[in-house]
Amino acid sequence: MRMKFNKSGQLILVTAASLAAASLLSACASLTVDFVFVSSAKAAGTNNYGEIDVFEVNSESGHMRQIPTSPFPSGGRNPVAEAVSTDQTTLYVVNEDDNTIVQFTIGNDGKVYPQNTVNTPGVFPLATAVSGSILFVADTYQPLPTCSPAAPCAGSVAAYPLSASPGNVPQANVPINSCNGLDYVPLTVPSVPTTDVITPVALSALPKGSNLFVAATDTTAGVGYLFGFAIGALTNCTNNKVVPTLTPLTGSPWMTGKQLSAVTQDPTGSFVFATDTAGNGVYAYAIGSGGLTAIGGSPFSTGNKPSAIVVDATGKYAYVANSLDSTVEAYSISGGALSEIATYPTDTQPVAIGIDTALNQYLYTANFLANTVSGFELSSSAGTLFLSQGTPFTSNANPTAIVTVTHGAVAKQ
Repeated sequence: MRMKFNKSGQLILVTAASLAAASLLSACASLTVDFVFVSSAKAAGTNNYGEIDVFEVNSESGHMRQIPTSPFPSGGRNPVAEAVSTDQTTLYVVNEDDNTIVQFTIGNDGKVYPQNTVNTPGVFPLATAVSGSILFVADTYQPLPTCSPAAPCAGSVAAYPLSASPGNVPQANVPINSCNGLDYVPLTVPSVPTTDVITPVALSALPKGSNLFVAATDTTAGVGYLFGFAIGALTNCTNNKVVPTLTPLTGSPWMTGKQLSAVTQDPTGSFVFATDTAGNGVYAYAIGSGGLTAIGGSPFSTGNKPSAIVVDATGKYAYVANSLDSTVEAYSISGGALSEIATYPTDTQPVAIGIDTALNQYLYTANFLANTVSGFELSSSAGTLFLSQGTPFTSNANPTAIVTVTHGAVAKQ
């Protein structure tokens, strides 16, 4: 009887321990609120591909840790930009040196699986954005035989319709705007010499927005320009396919600063903000039917060399990464005007910034020279930032871009 009792007791204890362990694992899994995808540009592996670090974020502390099997190959050389599909099931990575966009399916566990690769029409893509069922990309140079790094020309923007089945596959080589067969929109400025090199640097489109904004710089004249387009669609007259349209907004483009570095919109699509890295400022505009109207007080002062900007999900706060100062600057937004709240240190040279999509509670910067990601907790009532537990978090070499998806977004589709 004693031996039986001991065996039974031991079995009960083991079972209880197992249940406790299972409960703990379940609790840990349930605390993952977001997955954060960080592209790293420095070549790695046998193919010299860049890499994608995938972090899971703890909802209570903001602590980030890389998921098992992370990092993943980016599918190309020098990944510089990322975007996520509107339903958060697909990741798009722009590989500048290969002129490609790689489509990844995002698993429930945050792992990414390459599905398709498309070539951009131009040369050296460097920015991307998604609006509804359209993926946009900006190329440094137009696809002209006279364009090359030795003989640079103006850049361009291309659009890819995303197929519904299979999900979110970019359909390449489609015309834009008409039946002329042109699969890109050149960035030109009236009255500016066609020999001027107008280089795009960033794109902004809302998931369900109606406008695309392109931040660009005339590197010949040392002047920044903000291009605005209305996003639409039409049935192509030769093959009856629905293709994207980009119609310039009234007054586009707008001369803006000296050297633009980033652009974003507020969640309602009422305001657009562009950072000027040479002028250390943020230009703010109200978006209306007649184009853009400058906000009083614009440009608003930033730290040295602002490189990225993001607006939180409530539209109440904006955050600017200052690459030379290695700081994040927080602002409140009122009628499009920015008022500085405070400045917070990051690791060395932040070049990208993002906010978690699940809670609008955590903010991240990708720090290019430090090879890290800085994490902050965002106060929804004051817009202030507090360091996340364990920050900064190690990434692979030279992180360039950062996006987030909500944990469980795939399962909810």
